[in-house]
Amino acid sequence: CPWPDTDNDGVFDKDDECPKIPGIAANKGCPALEKKEIDIIKFAFDNLEFETGKDVIRTKSYPSLNALANLLIQKKNYGLRIEGHTDNVGKDETNLILSQKRANAVRNYLVKKGVESTKLEAFGYGESMPIADNDTAAGRQKNRRVEMKITFK
Repeated sequence: CPWPDTDNDGVFDKDDECPKIPGIAANKGCPALEKKEIDIIKFAFDNLEFETGKDVIRTKSYPSLNALANLLIQKKNYGLRIEGHTDNVGKDETNLILSQKRANAVRNYLVKKGVESTKLEAFGYGESMPIADNDTAAGRQKNRRVEMKITFK
């Protein structure tokens, strides 16, 4: 076969998002997350709140972020991609800066809780990737978010 499979997991390296870590085809060659791990990430995502128009994490978000930090500390090959997003209210440039600052705030919080900084990536996308209609208050609220995805190192 012309395509290598470095980790011998049955997913060719060209299609494998984790070519050095055995995984499953359903997860693009990356390891499958356990239900409890998925729940921890969802809990952190669902409970993450910031002060309005700022990059200050509200204290009620700390317990869920602490659980996420513990997961990342326990799982040595887990990393985290943190993506900040905003609605379309305000200037594009201001929203881009705020989204990056919020992603950085999550990253910095996790580092303070003992997660290695090399395991974390933070990106701000401003209003460029809406998931809902910005013409409604409910839609704008959904678009103001920080998404988190486990990566593998």
